[in-house]
Amino acid sequence: MIYRIMSLSGGFFMLFVVCFGLSAGSPVQAGSSANGSPIRPMSEISAFADRVQQDLASRGANVAIVARMGRDPATLPDGIEFTHVSFWVYSQITDADGNTGSGYRVYNLYQTQRIGAKSALVQDSPTDFFTPAWRMTAGIIIPDKRLQKKLLKTIASPAYAKLHNPRYSVLSNPNSQSFQNCTEHTLNVLMASLYGTSDMARIKANISAHFTPQPIAIGSAKRALASFASRAMTTQDHGDTVATTTFGSIARFMKTHGLAARVYRMDAKGIQAF
Repeated sequence: MIYRIMSLSGGFFMLFVVCFGLSAGSPVQAGSSANGSPIRPMSEISAFADRVQQDLASRGANVAIVARMGRDPATLPDGIEFTHVSFWVYSQITDADGNTGSGYRVYNLYQTQRIGAKSALVQDSPTDFFTPAWRMTAGIIIPDKRLQKKLLKTIASPAYAKLHNPRYSVLSNPNSQSFQNCTEHTLNVLMASLYGTSDMARIKANISAHFTPQPIAIGSAKRALASFASRAMTTQDHGDTVATTTFGSIARFMKTHGLAARVYRMDAKGIQAF
């Protein structure tokens, strides 16, 4: 099989196939919102986005989970490296000039109002996805073929939108239906695909039974300050401890249960195991 990937210049590559800031003054937008101002040169961003597309296509991935590094990891809580996660779906694409080809369409949950703490489901391109990234580094999970088929079915169905809760929280509790961030929506879609349901009560029951979220070390004073600074920082859906969905916790869940064909990190130096 040959995958043809549309590059940003409109040409094609021929390939042979076999959301987290905790201080009041920190910008959450770079983490899990749509196009921000690029930190890196656009030529570098476009080239990296194409590299990720080519790599996924070379592995025959029809759908993958891809994460970006929206902020300096040194400023993030322990256990969090990537700040935004999305599904990349191999699709037929028409560009602004009317040229058609194949490439990856990115399915995101983006924060839309920083103060209002709302989100929306947004589709964009690989370049759009990486434009606000702090560093050209991607976390990648390629589900196994069986799960890819189930994910594609869910993403193409009304269930995908039904699984969205627009009440946004950076640190949403995956065991609760009160709030949601991009990684929790990704987890909901995974569970819906695995169990063939869009019933949120059943999905949350399976998350509680089988998924271990990432603990976040944050004291009571910082919790109060964060919630005061922005409603998107609320932790009211948590108990005494705070734990949320991250790229790393999703990767661990999928590896533990044999659901991932490959989990890795890609950057300027190449590919490393995650």
